Amino acid sequence: QPLLHLPCLSHFWQLFLKLAQTKSALEDTDRSYQQSVTTMEKIREEWQNEHIKACEFFETQECERINYFRNALWLHVNQLSLGCVQNDEKYEEIRRSLEMCSIEKDVDFFVNLRKTGSLAPAPVVYENYYNAQRNVTAARSPAPVPISRRGPLPTPTSAPGEPDYATVDGYSLV
Repeated sequence: QPLLHLPCLSHFWQLFLKLAQTKSALEDTDRSYQQSVTTMEKIREEWQNEHIKACEFFETQECERINYFRNALWLHVNQLSLGCVQNDEKYEEIRRSLEMCSIEKDVDFFVNLRKTGSLAPAPVVYENYYNAQRNVTAARSPAPVPISRRGPLPTPTSAPGEPDYATVDGYSLV
């Protein structure tokens, strides 16, 4: 019987050695796993910090971009608005000048400024230059034709004390 007992003992000893090796490998693997987890956590924290810095940088950059475009657009709109105000002031000046315009006075002023006389030119009479005997008494119209104007212009409504002619900044339409 002792012979039978020996193989079991060697088998038991082999199993014991395998168990010890497995425990040693398990501890090595556990240490390696623990170091990997620690390294991974450091890398995760570093990535998270860098991610936060990047997000803050991009947020700051976006705020600056929006602020720049907002201010540029604000300035542009203010310039357009100022131009509209200046245009409106000029339009109002033109309206005030047009309110002072009197059509009848304007026409009379133009006629007085550009008139060439009060008589119409004499009618043209035919003269035969080829006939040896000239027609001494040519047929003429019995009386000069007076210049007549069309019917009276409509009377515009005007305030008393209007100027003789409407101008804008010294510019006359005549």
